[in-house]
Amino acid sequence: MAEHDINLEAMSEQYYDVLKEIGNIGAGNATTALAQMLQCKVDMKVPQVRLLDFNNVGATIGGEEHIMAGIYLCVEGDITGSIMFLMSKESARHLVSKLMMMELSGDEFSEIEISALKEIGNIITGSYLNSLSTMTNLKIYPSVPALCIDMAGAILSVPAIEFGTLGDKILMIQTQFTDDTELDGYFILIPDMESYSKILSSLGLI
Repeated sequence: MAEHDINLEAMSEQYYDVLKEIGNIGAGNATTALAQMLQCKVDMKVPQVRLLDFNNVGATIGGEEHIMAGIYLCVEGDITGSIMFLMSKESARHLVSKLMMMELSGDEFSEIEISALKEIGNIITGSYLNSLSTMTNLKIYPSVPALCIDMAGAILSVPAIEFGTLGDKILMIQTQFTDDTELDGYFILIPDMESYSKILSSLGLI
């Protein structure tokens, strides 16, 4: 197979099994880290891994007009691309409230609440990247995270611009975290096509 000749739709069940395992380990690490941060018990459902048309991602996460918090960062090292963690604004407010041990006032996040949310996103995305790095033995370095709170369609327009040159399919891992509230998190990893080859090759799948 040529280095860039990767067809996401033709990927084997074995690759999806590996992705699910990465999702499980990453979400498990994130759950442990969240529990330590929030100082409470956090449970996790088995992550779902799906191959989607990029245009359908907004509908999958509750509609393009749904207000979400998106943590976005670039990935460098042995693979390059970007990574995004999305959750509803309500879920984000719940986590920040738990972390700061206080009820949030008003509808908008304050500067300190935004910092807390970035830290939560940092830990969650870091957990996934660490599990991917461990399974593939690839060096993966995340950039400083950027936070956006907006309609899902607007947030997704950022990776859509980058992703437009790669094709129209995307791999998404959906994870449900539960403390006393059920929280949906959506993890989108967008490697460039050369990086897909490296990931598959390091896993012995091509």
